[in-house]
Amino acid sequence: MKVKIIDESHEKDLETSVNAFLANLKGELIDIKFQTAVAMFGEEQIYCFTAMIIYN
Repeated sequence: MKVKIIDESHEKDLETSVNAFLANLKGELIDIKFQTAVAMFGEEQIYCFTAMIIYN
């Protein structure tokens, strides 16, 4: 079993990255875990969209 972690600052970028990884996946997909985090840096909100792909 292996994992691939993909982290992006925009949900559409994460979608593109996950789809690209899955298009080239030679093994069996087991599961995908998704998480969103947000932080404040001064007046700016910083988003973090993360997917963990579990595969064989």
